Amino acid sequence: MSAPAQMIPPAALHLAPHLVLSWQDWLNLFGHYLLLSAMSLGGAISTSSEMHRFLVEQHHWLTQDQFNQSITLAQAAPGPNVLFVALMGWHVGMNAGSTGAALFGVLVTMVGIMTPSTAITYTAARWGHRNRDLRTVRAFKQGMAPVVIALLLSTAWILGTSSSGGGGGNGGSLAEWRLWLLSVAACLLIWRTRVHLLWLLAVGAVLGAFGLV
Repeated sequence: MSAPAQMIPPAALHLAPHLVLSWQDWLNLFGHYLLLSAMSLGGAISTSSEMHRFLVEQHHWLTQDQFNQSITLAQAAPGPNVLFVALMGWHVGMNAGSTGAALFGVLVTMVGIMTPSTAITYTAARWGHRNRDLRTVRAFKQGMAPVVIALLLSTAWILGTSSSGGGGGNGGSLAEWRLWLLSVAACLLIWRTRVHLLWLLAVGAVLGAFGLV
């Protein structure tokens, strides 16, 4: 089940699709996560913008709400934040209609995202440690830093601009203005203090529950 890339209709932001996935679709999902794994130099979260394009915009296998929930829950839960990938696979499987498919979705996405990156990281880390004093190695590390930061900013942009259904209407603009103000405040607190991330997530959840962001 494939569809060309197009703008997301407002209803698709909230209504879970009913999917009929063929083995080719599952293989396509697995292959896409294999490719993303090779790109995830800053962690899997740095490739979430591409996951959004593939799952939400191109194939409509996830709603915008399901995509946001996957990342938010994984960030709030203990353990590695790569679990958001498992949640995306779970949602894809549930949209296909069964818990078995959801578990299969978790398997497909997690094996795909973990296998290449683990092998590359293990090999590169050993080589880089042995050659850490080489000028080319130091230059590569410094050059990758802005790339990783840019990928993280693109993820923040996707999550922020989608929170009000794409920012349409005056109400959406106001909500985005408050959301971006909160985001900047959170960034400053993380940068300048040692406040735990869970406190910031809790404040965001309370403000969201009261409709303030």
